[in-house]
Amino acid sequence: MIILGHSDVHEVLSGSEQQTLDVVAAAYQLHDEGRSAVPHSVFLRFPGDNRNRIIGLPAFAGGDRPVAGMKWIASFPGNVDKGMQRASAAILLNSLDNGHPEALIEGSQISARRTAASAAVAAQQLTAGDPPTGVTLIGTGVINLEVFRFLTVALPSIEEITVFDTDAERAASFAEKCQEIKPVKAFQAVTIDDALEAQKLISFATTAIEPHTGLDACQPGTVVLHLSLRDLYADAIVAARNIVDDADHVCREGTSLYLAEQQTGGRAFIDAPIGALLRGTATLDRDPDELVVYSPFGLGVLDMALADYVRTEAERRGLGASFENFIPA
Repeated sequence: MIILGHSDVHEVLSGSEQQTLDVVAAAYQLHDEGRSAVPHSVFLRFPGDNRNRIIGLPAFAGGDRPVAGMKWIASFPGNVDKGMQRASAAILLNSLDNGHPEALIEGSQISARRTAASAAVAAQQLTAGDPPTGVTLIGTGVINLEVFRFLTVALPSIEEITVFDTDAERAASFAEKCQEIKPVKAFQAVTIDDALEAQKLISFATTAIEPHTGLDACQPGTVVLHLSLRDLYADAIVAARNIVDDADHVCREGTSLYLAEQQTGGRAFIDAPIGALLRGTATLDRDPDELVVYSPFGLGVLDMALADYVRTEAERRGLGASFENFIPA
């Protein structure tokens, strides 16, 4: 058993944005090809508490380097007020020869970076031919900071940002952190409508537990990265063109797409999965003025693929600690 802590994972992933983008894109294509196993996530919630949760995501990724395991990730939004990160996670990888657990990896960075990379992969795909010069970041936590980091690699055309958060002081600090990644022009929106109108690429990464906005304020042709999944009214989803990572996964657990499915009685509002667009087995033919919403549930196959990359690279560098007596001989 190899154990990789926060600093080990950080050493591997720091400066590896392009490699991470490649791993995520390949995992999406494997999933679309049917060479993955991704059971529904398990949500552990607590009686009388509708805010905190722990989620288990088991998954298998096939291909040239098959890998299987599970991510166990906790989301406690109140941590932010205590000066801690909202999410914490651990990833366990199992041997495909005998099923034994063989790697325990600190997972919060893997989770944040695979989420951000999935957003950047989709943004690159959905804005091909008309790359944006700016992005609006709604929600100013770790996820959107990583989204910006990966967008600067996938879309180097971005030269300005607009930020919005219900905590204006936090938004200002966040803008400064973004400028440390890339010296872009930064603007702080006063209202969410101002934020929606400012740029033609938008990323939602909030802790919203129910819809709170539509998209009427957006410019024609805007691409929305709906990472937090519960920000948009069902009507806004139905009116847009919709790309998902997996319809069966994203249309559950009270997401905006689940509400849209309940409203319309089906999933005809979903146009294609991102894996099919990447493979070229599906296309999104749209009017240039139509809005596109990308809603990824966050498939465990991405976590397994990126965790395997981290494990392999860490072993090559001699990182981590080995625990020899974790299971019976």
